[in-house]
Amino acid sequence: MRKLVSIELFKIFSKPRTYIGFGAIIIIVLAVEFGILIEGDTMVGIIIQNIRDRFIFEGNIINQYLVSYVILNTLWIHVPILVAMVTGDLLAGEANSGTFRLILTRPISRVQLVFAKFIAGWIYSFLLVAVMAVLSIGIGLLLFGPGDLLVVTNKVNVFPANDILWRFAGAYAYGILSMTTVAALSFLLSAFADNSIGPIIGTVATIIGITIISTVGATLLGPVNRYIFTSYLPSWQLFFQTDSGLSSIGHAILIQVVYIVGFLGVTIWYFRKKDILS
Repeated sequence: MRKLVSIELFKIFSKPRTYIGFGAIIIIVLAVEFGILIEGDTMVGIIIQNIRDRFIFEGNIINQYLVSYVILNTLWIHVPILVAMVTGDLLAGEANSGTFRLILTRPISRVQLVFAKFIAGWIYSFLLVAVMAVLSIGIGLLLFGPGDLLVVTNKVNVFPANDILWRFAGAYAYGILSMTTVAALSFLLSAFADNSIGPIIGTVATIIGITIISTVGATLLGPVNRYIFTSYLPSWQLFFQTDSGLSSIGHAILIQVVYIVGFLGVTIWYFRKKDILS
């Protein structure tokens, strides 16, 4: 299996589109970092304008952690597209190039091939999130320095510097899990397609469509939303809440795992029965 995974990784990283994702991550991080460096005071003023009369703020509000928190918000907006660009091509790309028959002449089963491709796709997704984490926190430290983290949602939370790193570690770990769900969906659609365009567009359209429907019809779909994976893509934010927020992490993780297993299971079931004509 290790050899199969290494072969699939070689295929992934030998394609130019793979590096579009890393390039986009670098651009996103740099754009946010330097944007805050230039307009950070204005941004913070907007965030705290409703509470500045009730609190006295001292110290370095704009620091590496605040900037990294802002960048984390792009995790469920931009990164799914970058993940789908690669994972949507893992099976469909082989069908399009007509190499499935040649691959399956080797002494490997279809299930092994599916697992190897999925693991390779997961490694790519992991690297995307890891690069974002290292760049956002590292460049943030160089440009802004350390400090406490101010999070303003429906209430104000201030996390001291010694209580932040584990929260970011948990948030990025959850981000990897949620991107694995996106990868599994894209991988499933890839099994049904003969070119990668369909799975890529289908994944993005599915995420956007479900999100819009569940948001617009929040009242009617309230009970259903609790079981839709898109509802939990931004659940990394729970790591930056109090204990009541952290208690919801377990449910979010369970939902993501169930969808990953379900998407991968259907992919294996379909691919085992699929007629390989190319």
